[in-house]
Amino acid sequence: MIEFRVVYTMWLREMKRWWRSKPRMIGSLSMPILWLVVMGIGLGSSFSIPNAAFNYLVFVSPGIIGMSLLFTSIFSGVSVIWDRQFGFLKEILVSPVSRTSIVIGKMVGSSTVSLITGLVILFIVILLNGVSSLVLNPISLLQTVAFMSLISFSFVSVGLVIASKLTNMEGFQMIMSLLVMPTFFLSGAMFPIENAPQWMKAVAHIDPLMYGVDGMRSSLTGISQYPMMVDFTILVAFCVVMVALASHLFSRIE
Repeated sequence: MIEFRVVYTMWLREMKRWWRSKPRMIGSLSMPILWLVVMGIGLGSSFSIPNAAFNYLVFVSPGIIGMSLLFTSIFSGVSVIWDRQFGFLKEILVSPVSRTSIVIGKMVGSSTVSLITGLVILFIVILLNGVSSLVLNPISLLQTVAFMSLISFSFVSVGLVIASKLTNMEGFQMIMSLLVMPTFFLSGAMFPIENAPQWMKAVAHIDPLMYGVDGMRSSLTGISQYPMMVDFTILVAFCVVMVALASHLFSRIE
């Protein structure tokens, strides 16, 4: 019961920090909405997706949801560096509780924040595209939320892995900038990967976000590059590995 209380306390702390930071809430929503309107509607009027029965806005919508989850999740590692600089991390690490419970609590809290943001973007996507343009039913929505949850947990873990090895904000921001944008653009969020050059396809296949975006596109539009179970299996495997790695590295912080 003590371990569950630790997880709940860390989750509650992350939720309170997010709720009290209104600029953070607005910023996490404004950029995906801007991309959705500018890229989806603006570029959608200039070209269409080959061999697809839907427009570019429908195609890019799962990618924008993935972008929202990626950015919100991976930058949650900043909180670890802040806690280390202000001494809070030292206080919780010397407490007589399991470090695994602490890191799981931070993961659950940050993933919840990311998932809430993604659900808001999903709601906006449904409003912009209209029910007739998407495959909307309880099963497809549950499948979409499942992929969103896996993306959130995976990249929150990536953020914690990086933050556990760094001690300053500048280094974290530099690594995140080098990691986030290639991960996003190679995920097939903005253009079909199957039409890309061979070398880009090869690199994209090691991008875990690609499988998350492809899975959400499959559940929302019925069209994808891979079978949904392939996307789901690969993303689950990546999530398990990153959660285990984040827990291990976090437990070794001095």
